[in-house]
Amino acid sequence: MQCRQHCWSLVGTALLFAIASVSGWASEPVELESGLAPRNPQQPQVAVDAQGSIHVIYGVGDLARYRRSDDGGNSFSKAVELPAAHNMSLGMRRGPRIAVSDKAICVTVIGGKQGKGRDGDLLAMRSVDGGKFWAAPVRVNDAADSAREGLHAMSAGPNDEMCCVWLDLRNGKTEVMASLSADGGGTWSKNVLVYKSPDGSVCECCHPSVAIDGRGRIHVQWRNSVDGARDIYVASSADGCKSFGKASKLGTGTWPLDACPMDGGAIAAGAGGKVASAWRRDKTVFLSLHGEQEEQRLGVGEQPWIATTDAGPYVVWLKKRGDVAYLLVPKSKSPIELASHAADPVIAAGPNGRGPVVAAWERRDGRNNVIQCQVIAR
Repeated sequence: MQCRQHCWSLVGTALLFAIASVSGWASEPVELESGLAPRNPQQPQVAVDAQGSIHVIYGVGDLARYRRSDDGGNSFSKAVELPAAHNMSLGMRRGPRIAVSDKAICVTVIGGKQGKGRDGDLLAMRSVDGGKFWAAPVRVNDAADSAREGLHAMSAGPNDEMCCVWLDLRNGKTEVMASLSADGGGTWSKNVLVYKSPDGSVCECCHPSVAIDGRGRIHVQWRNSVDGARDIYVASSADGCKSFGKASKLGTGTWPLDACPMDGGAIAAGAGGKVASAWRRDKTVFLSLHGEQEEQRLGVGEQPWIATTDAGPYVVWLKKRGDVAYLLVPKSKSPIELASHAADPVIAAGPNGRGPVVAAWERRDGRNNVIQCQVIAR
């Protein structure tokens, strides 16, 4: 059995390098930081700007640390520590988020005086000098402590706008809220309800996600809780986050589940308004191209993330947390192994699906946690 597993590992590695030589992938991932609990780096997020620079954020304790690469991912700057957020939410897809426009870089975190779900606000920090200096945090949620679940997402749009979405508890039940910034995260609009479940709460511990397409439309994804099922839903705004249309369920099947799987999937938008989602139902990861009814089965696993490009979507996901991370590239029917002993991978592309495609993940090496980043395509 060990010989067979070793042989398959060699085949997978050979395939990875064969495709890398054709596609221009980086041959090796870059290690950004490592550490032991409780100072272990966690939950990396990636953004790519219009010039092709790569921006990475991750959490260490109560601090978000920012690094960037201006040479295509070959090297990264020294980590810059952002203003501290007390009891910053980390782990299980909680943690900082990053978005980049032509004028600013914005990082959002959730923190509170008590933490651990007892309180928590969504805080935005902005840099207008390329990430060297970060302004003091401003609160995004306009009802204090309503973001205490610690789960949120952020995306930048084509006109320098940024949208935040989060699981909100201001009304006692878990709802999806949104807010828009027109100045790169310096100020935020009045909060808007994206969705309220007819059963009271959406899925309480699955992260939402958001994408803004090339025409400025905002698309929000979350895991719902309706009639005993925990399916993925999407709603969109065509008026700049003033209102959201009717929510629609992704996929043709349903997932009866009396629990939260802590797995919200991800949504991405490319040029021409093309939107795609990667998500999990039961033990299977699916891909949905918006406007097409049929779902595409990608394979067994969990925790998917997606980036869209002119060539098509790139999807990463896990066999399970702490195990193999898989990658599926456009026009391929079979995933390949991206990393071993991985957790919570993410993947991003440049505005309108152009520029480098970049993945990041946690690698768990015993008690040591390592943040790794790799350019998948240029």
